[in-house]
Amino acid sequence: MNVLLSRLDEAQRRWYVALESQRIGHGGDHLLAQITGMNETTIRRGREELEADLVECPPERVRQPGAGRPPVENN
Repeated sequence: MNVLLSRLDEAQRRWYVALESQRIGHGGDHLLAQITGMNETTIRRGREELEADLVECPPERVRQPGAGRPPVENN
């Protein structure tokens, strides 16, 4: 599983692990967090995105606008 996850971008990892968590059922988030090293909150977020049919996830972007590290300012 971790080899496959290493080939996916961060959104795809979140969705794949969320699907596996749903398949496992109770305790799936915790188990997969231990296996993958992902945060349980991230897995839950992936499940919420899948339940919302990925409406708010733009297909042309890996991250949401404004996400990630802030740009470094040169003085």
